[in-house]
Amino acid sequence: MRRGRRLGVDVGEARIGVAGCDPDGLLATPVETVPGRDLPAAHRRLAELVAEYQPIEVVVGLPRSLSGREGPAAARTRAFAQETARRLAPVAVRLVDERLSTVAAARDMRAAGVSARKGRSRIDQAAAVVILQNALDTERSSGRPPGECIQVVV
Repeated sequence: MRRGRRLGVDVGEARIGVAGCDPDGLLATPVETVPGRDLPAAHRRLAELVAEYQPIEVVVGLPRSLSGREGPAAARTRAFAQETARRLAPVAVRLVDERLSTVAAARDMRAAGVSARKGRSRIDQAAAVVILQNALDTERSSGRPPGECIQVVV
C-alpha cells in the first residue's frame, strides 16, 4: 500500500462530493460538498482542496450501469476527470468503478437516521467516502493502485 493522502470525488450534475483519507490510507472520511453546476468554480475549489490536503492522487468515481456499460453520466465524468487531471498535474487522477456507491451511501445515512431532505448535500460526501474507501481497500488487497490513471492531454 502506497503511503499518502488521497481525495475521493463523487461527480454529480448539481453537487460534487469530496472525501479524504489519512496518510496511511486506512480510513476515508467526508470533506465537503462542492457546488457542481459551475464547473470552473468546482475545479478551482478542488485545486484549493488539493493544495490543502496535498494528496498523492485524486480518485474519481466512474458511474457505470450494472452491466458495466458507460452512458452519458460516465462521459461527463470522464471529461470532468480529464480537466481535473490537466488542472491538478502533477497530482495523479484515477477513475474507479463507482457502481452503487450512492445507493450504499443513502442506505448508510438512512440507517444512521439522517433524513433524505436534510442529507441531500451530505449524501454526495458519503458517496465520495464509499468510492474512496473501496479504492483504498482494493489497493490494500491487490497491492496495485485501483482503476485507470488519467493521462494529461496537452
